[in-house]
Amino acid sequence: MHLEAGDCRFNVAIDGPEGAPWLVLSHALGATLEMWQPQVRPLSERFRVVRYDVRGHGGSDVPAGEYSMSQLGTDVLHLLDALGVGRAAYCGLSMGGATGLWLAAHAPDRFTRYVICSTSPWLGSPETMNSRIETVRREGLRILVDATMQRWFTAEFREHSPQLVARTRAEFLATPPAGYAACCAALRDHDEREHLARIEQRVLIVTGTYDSSPPPTVAREYAGHIGGARVVELPAAHLVNCGAAERFNEAVMGFLE
Repeated sequence: MHLEAGDCRFNVAIDGPEGAPWLVLSHALGATLEMWQPQVRPLSERFRVVRYDVRGHGGSDVPAGEYSMSQLGTDVLHLLDALGVGRAAYCGLSMGGATGLWLAAHAPDRFTRYVICSTSPWLGSPETMNSRIETVRREGLRILVDATMQRWFTAEFREHSPQLVARTRAEFLATPPAGYAACCAALRDHDEREHLARIEQRVLIVTGTYDSSPPPTVAREYAGHIGGARVVELPAAHLVNCGAAERFNEAVMGFLE
């Protein structure tokens, strides 16, 4: 379904029983809400699960201009308001994880717990993202897709789960280049390092053993700045929710319950 929230219309999917605790799932840059298919059935047994296409992605609007992390975080708050949800748990991966760190620091009253996956509080020098923005604006996403799939999935996973990889590849290529570039700007300017110490809710940080960006060492380092944060390392690459789906689901369910 489509939902008007703030200045944007979002493509949203809701699963799970009415009256169950709410759980928001937020996807990676260049993905869609379909990225969470391995989680929908198990999580919706216990939670009212809301997935959404981030602005600039999938079936959501592509507002003009560059986006900011505060904008992506505020989108989540507007979606909760539109759904009449006071508080929810949150799980985000990569760009969705960065959004979760912003929410944990700036909107703590709206969330009960956070699962932060395959991300970091700061992506480093802006030159990398600026170069990617220029490339995408000039040549589109096809030039990035092969390297992205290799970073998102291990070679073994790509061999044994070709249908999931093919679907993910198609969703990546269907992402509007303007939306992708606008979200790159949000990640380029993302920096929550100085706010980590004020996060008080419980946080589970999930990292993949074979993720190169960021590697598990980064997850463990910034977890040390969040009081009570736990780190779970799973045998997967960047899309850890797909590469180690069963163990991911067990870890998330155990933490949220």
